[in-house]
Amino acid sequence: MLVDSHCHLEFPDFKPDHAEMLARARAAGVGHMLTICTRVRRFDEIRAIAAANDDVTCSLGTHPHHSAEEQDVTTDELIKLAQDPKVVGIGETGLDYFYDTSPRDVQQRQFRVHLQACNATGLPVIVHTRDAEDDTLQIMREENSTNGVLHCFSSSRAMAERALEMGLYISFSGIVTFKKSVELQEIAQLVPLDRMLVETDAPYLAPTPMRGKRNEPAFVAHTARFVADLKGVDQATLAQHTTENFFRLFSRARQVA
Repeated sequence: MLVDSHCHLEFPDFKPDHAEMLARARAAGVGHMLTICTRVRRFDEIRAIAAANDDVTCSLGTHPHHSAEEQDVTTDELIKLAQDPKVVGIGETGLDYFYDTSPRDVQQRQFRVHLQACNATGLPVIVHTRDAEDDTLQIMREENSTNGVLHCFSSSRAMAERALEMGLYISFSGIVTFKKSVELQEIAQLVPLDRMLVETDAPYLAPTPMRGKRNEPAFVAHTARFVADLKGVDQATLAQHTTENFFRLFSRARQVA
């Protein structure tokens, strides 16, 4: 069994064949999918997909790109919405200084709001970080938040080492399969099996050999196979570890028999 620890099942890319897409994931051995919230104001759409599928859970949060749109989201609101049993994590949240779609101070403020909700609920944080390594980890330390995952990891080796020291998990997407991702592949070799997750970030970042196509949860099998080869383990071992890691981190999620 595999888990797609980060996908966006409510995105319009999947509307034409939503049921078929889920069926393909299950046929590929994906036993659980975590569909990720990027706008709290659209949480109902995400929650509805999770509620309709036993093997789908969801998160709750505002992506840093949308921080300026959702400055009114408060810690108390997140705590209240997170009482829904389908919510297993807070995010994705974090800092993105590459695009700077939202002002950095707004991103930082909303990141703290989300981390405070994590501390209050006990739920892990799902972190998006790009070109903001120092600020991301500094804010997490200041908020005493070390229960979570750096999703779609594409940062430096130093960032990976610091994150592991803090107790965070690291999740690898299809980016690790790209030919030019040599440094990221070296990082994946170093990350312990008991601290690693795999994801698609679908509909984005389809892995080799599906690159250029719309990504979907079934394709996490390609990423898992590639990472297993990097780690020098068989696919079953990689699947076992990443699945156990997911349910350990997202402890509210329940594995469907």
